[in-house]
Amino acid sequence: MTAKQLYPLQFQPILKDRIWGGTKLKTVLNKPITSEITGESWELSTVEGDVSVIANGLFEGKSLLELINEFPNEVLGTQVHEQFGKQFPLLFKYLDAREDLSIQVHPNDALAKARHNSFGKTEMWYVMQADPNSRLIVGFKKDSNAKEYVENLENNSLLNILDQVDVKVGDVFFLETGTVHAIGAGLLIAEIQQTSDITYRLYDFDRVDAQGNKRELHVDLALDAINYNRVEAKKEYKKKENASNTMVDCKYFTTNFIPLEGSLNVQKDATSFTVYMCTEGEFTLTLANAVYSYKKGDTILMPASLTEFQLDGTASVLEIYIK
Repeated sequence: MTAKQLYPLQFQPILKDRIWGGTKLKTVLNKPITSEITGESWELSTVEGDVSVIANGLFEGKSLLELINEFPNEVLGTQVHEQFGKQFPLLFKYLDAREDLSIQVHPNDALAKARHNSFGKTEMWYVMQADPNSRLIVGFKKDSNAKEYVENLENNSLLNILDQVDVKVGDVFFLETGTVHAIGAGLLIAEIQQTSDITYRLYDFDRVDAQGNKRELHVDLALDAINYNRVEAKKEYKKKENASNTMVDCKYFTTNFIPLEGSLNVQKDATSFTVYMCTEGEFTLTLANAVYSYKKGDTILMPASLTEFQLDGTASVLEIYIK
């Protein structure tokens, strides 16, 4: 097999049951879940133990890491390969929060490297569906400090000093490392993040699992990982039809919003892979003489060597790459 045979790749979803999960990944996104508490569908991952496997075409059954090892420049892109070696630097998920997630924080690159030999976890959320009165917790209401935080944590009043934000479909939040956060009940979210599974859990609403055990908290580890200043995490963005509208542009990834109502010709420069997440509707991707069809809930990896193609349809699409 050669790099010239590369094509738009889809992957088997890696499904994760969570204490806070539900069934929307099946009912809304048509994922093959079998439990009542599936919280996450990992769409594209090289996290150890959870490496995505190709689900379509000539390379079906191969893992993403195998393909990267064979064709690093062609899959990752010349610039991404130079920067990250043969590592895939991002992780893509859909999340279904039937209940509130724990309040948590992620360490920055330096802290994650020192403690866990991992990347940090800068991430973003795109709200795909929201039940009435759904909310997110994002950072502090006003600038705080470790002392105030610990006092409120010990007094079971942490929610009093955290910023709770009402949300609707299409809202975007960019969460830099150190931002205390939680996804609230009733939300279906597309999440884009650095390849990392390092989470410090601060508070879990005193929940217990089926065995009556509370989940582990990481209060001490979190103390020097938290940004105690107020943050503006919500991002406004344009919605020009049949165009790539910038939502988030950071050193870890760029995410654009494409409101597709017709056609969009795409030209890339082979420096980075591109990922498309279909958050609403249906579209086709035409590459040379081949046509590929996608629907809501699909995630597609375009290897970097595929530089010219066309999108057609009526859909909302997230477009992600690395500059």
